[in-house]
Amino acid sequence: MGIVKISDDLHEEIRKASSTMSRSINAQAEFWIKMGLLAEMNPTLTYNELIRKLLLSDAGSVQELMSEQN
Repeated sequence: MGIVKISDDLHEEIRKASSTMSRSINAQAEFWIKMGLLAEMNPTLTYNELIRKLLLSDAGSVQELMSEQN
């Protein structure tokens, strides 16, 4: 884990968004970083398509969690 320095203004925007989305500040920042990376790698995809791609990339870990509960 590392430390990322960001402006106070951006930190405030992350704080607001994290509250609205019921995420921690770190989780919100990580989400935006992932989405930004996906958007740069897939510039023709819409936001919904990027979300789908992100959800599918995490599907393996969710399936493992579900099988551990059964």
